[in-house]
Parts: sequence; structure tokens; C-alpha cells
Amino acid sequence: MSGRQTRERAAGGESLVGREWTVEVGPVAHGGHCVARHEGQVVFVRHTLPGERVVARVTEGRVGDSFVRADAVEVLEAAPGRVPAPCPYAAPGLCGGCDFQHASLETQRALKAAVVREQFARIAGLEVEVDVRPVPGDEDGLRWRTRVEFAVDQSGRAGLRRHRSRDIVRVDDCLIATRAVIDSGVLDTEWPDVESVDVVDAAHPDEPVLVPLPAPDGASAGGGLVGELARDGDWEGEYVVAARGFWQVHPGAASTFLSRVTALLEARPGDRVIDLYAGSGLFTMRLGELVAPDGFVLGVEGDRVAVENGNVNTEHLDNVEWRANRVDRELRSLVGQDVTADLAVLDPPRTGAGKDVMGLLARMAPRRVVYVACDPSALARDVKAAATHGYGLVSLEAWDAFPMTHHVECIAVLEPREG
Repeated sequence: MSGRQTRERAAGGESLVGREWTVEVGPVAHGGHCVARHEGQVVFVRHTLPGERVVARVTEGRVGDSFVRADAVEVLEAAPGRVPAPCPYAAPGLCGGCDFQHASLETQRALKAAVVREQFARIAGLEVEVDVRPVPGDEDGLRWRTRVEFAVDQSGRAGLRRHRSRDIVRVDDCLIATRAVIDSGVLDTEWPDVESVDVVDAAHPDEPVLVPLPAPDGASAGGGLVGELARDGDWEGEYVVAARGFWQVHPGAASTFLSRVTALLEARPGDRVIDLYAGSGLFTMRLGELVAPDGFVLGVEGDRVAVENGNVNTEHLDNVEWRANRVDRELRSLVGQDVTADLAVLDPPRTGAGKDVMGLLARMAPRRVVYVACDPSALARDVKAAATHGYGLVSLEAWDAFPMTHHVECIAVLEPREG
């Protein structure tokens, strides 16, 4: 037996990469692909739609694996929702940034809604009705990404990575990036001794901020501060945010989510509110004003730079306090002091809040919790965890803050169940 065969057997079987199979495509799955089968083998296929018949070329997987990954390299029978991809780089073997450019916007949103429903049914045991709503501010699903990290190849030119790869595809445009990001010249500039370049198209300054990483000559790669705007009806707030700090990348997302959170939370003067994973205070600032003069808002955030900026953003409010701490640690301390809250907001990272946080939050006994989530599976897990502590799902919304990709933003409302 050759050394190559020995290695393949030790790794789990002969490689299937490059094999081409004709498959009937089944339902969409979380992650930007659809599920198919070939002779009993589960195949996760990108660049296709449910109901299609395609030729799928395996990109990852070996004999004996529970599933393999593949790209649809030829469409034999197309689904009604298929459209020509507007971007030439959104194709097998090229850029991995977009998942659904081959689908109409209506179809994309239907696929995302199906994923949200499937995740809640499978993980949380809940049947939910949800439609994915558009977020204003893009151009038919394009030109919305205000923050883009471009990878830099060995020749010093910026591009985007292939799907599930470190390989870099050189591009002359990115259609989901805002025009200002592309007009910054990042794709026309040579970047020697740089691994990547962040480009931030913020409200202030007028010109995009370019942040090379790592910075040449050991200089700071923070990129400084930028100003961002968010609106809630007639109210408008300007926020100081680190150039590389968290902020919603769709130009309409911050205002949309702020408006929905305040409407769903129904904060009243005198309420005590806890804002978890508060970032630089997108919700904190507005809530501080809504519960004034006798109410109070506590913002908890693990990123100390974000907390510093949050303090700046709310310095005009004497009823807002910030804690730079891990959310679970801060909640454990608060619960130990028998601190309670009337309302709670949380906007955790993609991994979700987790069982401990949901349990501790329940012990603070808020009458309503509004949970903003960028991953439906993590949200479903946390909703299930909350149910074990007496909190049930009251409503669920989904928003298309990431057109052309499989990502979807959800906003859930949880309340104590009677009894």
C-alpha cells in the first residue's frame, strides 16, 4: 500500500474532491447551501436552489464522511427564483462572500425565512411564522456593506477570499460594498507587508477610513474613531465608534433595529433597563432618554474600548452607567446582590448569549426581554434555554440586513409565562 493510500485511510477514506454527481436539490439549510443526496451520501451544495437538478462538483469530503460539500457547476433544471448573478465573482471557485446572488431578492428572503423556521422547530421545538423584511438603504440588495475587510495577497494587491479558504481572489469591484468603499481606491493600491485592509464608510468623516492590518512600521492599527448616526422616528443620535469596532454594516440597519427595539421594549419613565452586549451604546443612549428622569440604564460590554466610547456617547445622561466586563460575570455579580431589572435588551455575538446568561438574566426578573440576534440557530438555543427559566417567546421578527448572503437578523421578544 502506498504512503498516499495510508494517509487517506487514516484520514477517513479516499478523497471525493473533484467528483461530479447529478443530484436533485432538496431544502435550504443554515449556512448558504441546500441539501441533496447522492447514493445515500448527504451533499451540501452551494450556488443552487431547492427543487433544482444540477451537476454538483465535490469541494470537500472523503468516502465515509457524514456529509460532503459541493458547488453546483451546471444547472440542468432551474428553479423559478433563479436569476443571473449580478457579480461575476459570485460563482463556484471564486469569492465566498455571497451565497445567494443567483436568487431573486424575494427568493432569498423566502429561503432565509425557511431557515429561521427550521432552526426554531429543530432546536427550540417551536413552530414560528416569520417573514424576512427588507432593510432600507441598499440598491436592490447591492451596495450596502459599509465595512469591508479585504485580504491582501503576496503581491500586495487586495481581494476577497474564496469560500472556506485562505486563497485570495483578486477583484476589481465588490457589488455589496458601498460605492464609497470601492471609490476609496483600496483595490487599486499596492499594500506591501500588509495582511488585510479594513475600509470603513462612516457618516463622519466624509472620506472612508482605511486601516491596514498589521499596520506598517508597527504603527497603531486601530484606525481611530468614526461617527455614526442612528434615528428613531424624529429622534437622531450621533455615536462615536472605533473604526474597527462593532457597528451594523448595512446603512439602514442601526436605525431599523433601534426603532424596532424601542417599539418592542415599550420602556417607560422610571424603568430600570439592562443593556447587554451594549457595544458603544446604540440602544443605551436612546433608552437612557426614554426612561428619564427617574429611570436608569446599565450598559454591559466586554470590549473596554467600546465602553469608553459608550461613556462618551451617553455623557449627557446622568442616568446611564457602564460596566466593562464579560456579560456572564457581570450578571452573576448583579444577581448575587439581588439586583433586578424591569426590562432587558441583549445583542450578543454570533455565538449567542448561552445558557448561563439566559438563566442569570431570568433571575433578574425583567417583565420583557428584547433579543437582537445575527444567527437564528444561536437565538433558538437561547430561547430554549430561557424557556427552562420561565420565559416564553412572544414575538419574532426577521430582517434582511445582509442581502445576497445567508445571514439574517432576528429580533425576539421574551416574557415570563403565567404561572
